[in-house]
Amino acid sequence: MKITRRNTVRALASGVAMTMLLGANLAYSADETIKIGYAVAKTGPNATGAGITTIPNYELWVKDVNAAGGLTLPDGSKRKIEIIEYDDRSSNEDLVRAIERLATKDKVDLILPPWGTGSNLAIAPLMDRFGYPQLGVTAVTDKAPEFAARWKRSYWMLGGGHDYAEGLADVLKAAMADGKINDKVAMVSVADGFGIDLVSGARPAFKDAGLEVVYDKTYPLGTSDFAALMAEAQASGADSFVAFSYPPDSFGMTKTAQSMGYNPKVFYVGVGGAFPIYGKIADGKEDGVMSIGGVNAASPAIKDYFARHTDSAGAPPDSWASAITYASLEMLAQSVERVGLDHAKLAEELSTGTFSTIIGEVKLENNQLRDLWWVGQWQNGTFVAVNPSDKDGAVAPVVPKPNW
Repeated sequence: MKITRRNTVRALASGVAMTMLLGANLAYSADETIKIGYAVAKTGPNATGAGITTIPNYELWVKDVNAAGGLTLPDGSKRKIEIIEYDDRSSNEDLVRAIERLATKDKVDLILPPWGTGSNLAIAPLMDRFGYPQLGVTAVTDKAPEFAARWKRSYWMLGGGHDYAEGLADVLKAAMADGKINDKVAMVSVADGFGIDLVSGARPAFKDAGLEVVYDKTYPLGTSDFAALMAEAQASGADSFVAFSYPPDSFGMTKTAQSMGYNPKVFYVGVGGAFPIYGKIADGKEDGVMSIGGVNAASPAIKDYFARHTDSAGAPPDSWASAITYASLEMLAQSVERVGLDHAKLAEELSTGTFSTIIGEVKLENNQLRDLWWVGQWQNGTFVAVNPSDKDGAVAPVVPKPNW
C-alpha cells in the first residue's frame, strides 16, 4: 500500500494548516500504522530554509521507509508511516499550538522537529512535558549542553556558534600565515539568536587567531537593503568579509557585493551559502565563497543520498544540515527497530546507541552530535568541506576567492 492521498483541512482550533497523508484505501487501523506528526514553516520567512533542508528530507524518508514496507519493530513486523503535517507559518505561537494538537488531539506516536534554532527552542519545554524525543537537527546553540541536561529527551545535532566561529578562525589564521590575506576582518551579523551566538563566538576566536575585527555591525532580522553595510565593509580595508546571516540575507549580500564590485579575498556568508540554489543566486560565480557547514562530497553514501534526494524533490539537498536531518531520521528508525515506540526507551537508545547513517557511524555525546563540519566552500560548482582540516573528506580551501 502506498501513501497516495493528501487531504488538507483547516485546523480552526490551532489556526494552522494541516495536511494528513492517509493510506490509499483509508482503511488503516491504529495498530497498522505508525503515526508521525510535525509542524514546519511552509509559509513565512522560515519557509526557504524549511523548504530546502527539512521538508524534502521528511518526505524522502517517509517514501524510503514505506517503500521498504514500513518501520521495523523489535518483533520484526513492519508498519507503514502515516503523516500529520502542519504549517506553522513561521510563527512560534502557531508552532506551539500545533505541537500541542499533535500530542493531545492527534496523539501521534512520534513528533519530528521544526526548522530553525528559535523554533526548536520554542517547543523544547512542550516536547519534554509530553515526553517525546526531540531531534533538534537544525538548531545551532552554544547552550546545547545546558539544554540537553535540562530536557533529557532533547538531542542537539548541529553544534554551537563557537564551533563554527572557531573553525572559520582556523581557516583565516592559516590563510594569513601563508600570506594570502591580511589580518583584518569585516564582520556583520543578524540580530537574532543564531547571529548572536555566532558573533559572540567569533570575536574571541578571531582575537586568539591574531585577527583584528575592524568592522563589526549587527542588522535587524528582516533587513533587505545591505548596500550601506557592504559599502562600509568594503571601505574597512579588511581582506575577509564574514556574515553570520540567514538565507535571505546571505543571498542579498551576495547580489549587493556583485553589483558594487566588492571582491574581498575571503567572502563568507551564513545559512543559505550551502544551499543548492546559491549558485543561481551568485549568477554562476559561487566558486570561492565560504559558508557554514559542509559535506564529504566524495563519500559514496553522500553521493547516493544526493541522487535520491534530487530524484525525490527535483533538486539536490543543501550541503550542510540536509544530510544531518536525514541521518537523524535513520537514527530514529534504527531506535524504533531496537526498542519500539515507548518514548522513554527510544530516548535512552538515542542517547546511548550507535547508528549507521549516510554521514557515517554516529554516536551522540551527552545528547549532542559533535562530529561535524564547521566550514565549507564552493569549489568547481560543488560545496565541499574544508574544516576541520584533519577530518576525512576535508578539502584544502581556495584563497583568495576569484573575483565575481
